[in-house]
Amino acid sequence: GGQPRNVQPFSDEDASIETMSHCSGFSDPASFTEDGPEVDEEATQEDLEYKLKGFIDLTLDKSAKTRQAALESLKSAFSSKILYEFIMERRMTLTDSIERCIKKGKSDEQCAAAGLACLLCVQMGSGIESEEIFKTLGPVLKKIVCDGTASVQARQACATCLGICCFIATDDITELYSTMECLENIFTKAYQRDRDTNGVSSTHNTVLHVSALLAWTLLLTICPMNEVKKKIEMHLHKLPSLLSCDDLNMRIAAGETLALLFELARETDADFFYEDMDLLTEKLRALATDGNKHRAKVDKRKQRSVFRDVLRAVEERDFPTEMVKFGPERMYIDCWVKKQTYETFKEILGSGMQYHLQSNDFLRNVFELGPPVMLDAATLKTMKISRFERHLYNSAAFKARTKARSKCRDKRADVGEFF
Repeated sequence: GGQPRNVQPFSDEDASIETMSHCSGFSDPASFTEDGPEVDEEATQEDLEYKLKGFIDLTLDKSAKTRQAALESLKSAFSSKILYEFIMERRMTLTDSIERCIKKGKSDEQCAAAGLACLLCVQMGSGIESEEIFKTLGPVLKKIVCDGTASVQARQACATCLGICCFIATDDITELYSTMECLENIFTKAYQRDRDTNGVSSTHNTVLHVSALLAWTLLLTICPMNEVKKKIEMHLHKLPSLLSCDDLNMRIAAGETLALLFELARETDADFFYEDMDLLTEKLRALATDGNKHRAKVDKRKQRSVFRDVLRAVEERDFPTEMVKFGPERMYIDCWVKKQTYETFKEILGSGMQYHLQSNDFLRNVFELGPPVMLDAATLKTMKISRFERHLYNSAAFKARTKARSKCRDKRADVGEFF
């Protein structure tokens, strides 16, 4: 009811405040009332769409702050809701806005626009609509990625966006190879830098090289096997050099890419043999047991955890299976290809990953989960745990954990038997 309201453009001062107030519930789909009175879903959806239309209009605002705030608000909504029909009607408008922000915006705005482009393709899934989006945005993204005068953060965001959008949208094998070549031209510069006689192995471009390598690895997982063989021959003997990089994220990206390449190589050839296996396993073992005092404890712990798994993959052909829970369902990650794909989309969707795994047809196809599980309201209600029950469970678990740790740390324990 009521008269339709006009969307008033935000000023620089109140853009961020308005964005926060409108999007406070977007970040987590579970943020809606659990035990409160039933909400009129149709009215809520209309209100959400009204706000989103306003944000789409604001992506054309003269103020850079307002445009960026609008892009971030749309990102929050797209990551936490399935809005296929709403977006379908406005995909060309959204694509034009994203293209304009990437071309003419500054670093932060370009990053926000690239992130929104990823989510736009995730919402649309693999089909003609995503192909059209990628045909428009692909050349713009490639131009920024290869532009040495653009900010490193913008190039990094565009490299990630290029990989994800190509993964989702393209059916054209030549476009896939062209995109991979663009990304290769970026991360292979890290090989050249590693040979630098000055020993400088970490520069401000490292974050760009990491993003380009991970995006390239994602695209490798959908390549035909003959192309996979070529890429393995080209990169498998060069990648180990990146394990000596000063940057932790580069070491981890290189290690995980190596594990994935070995997995793919053994799929194509059961008798695959790597000449420098002893040298490689020695490097991986050193990283899996790294105790250098000049490294931060958190970094050492993360590195050791990752490289223990990488070493097992390379040396023993083993992968530690992980389980992901979302709603009433479970998904088992049992190979490096699946792990890399999951981690990539989790980085983009953030807290909305579980919701999209439940409801997004494209992601469910990627992870072979079948059609979405339809549960009626009564079943969902019986499955839901009340806040009070959750509180009791967490309290009991906390007490048990505290007792167990205290027992291990008790200095009064009798240790004489060990001497």
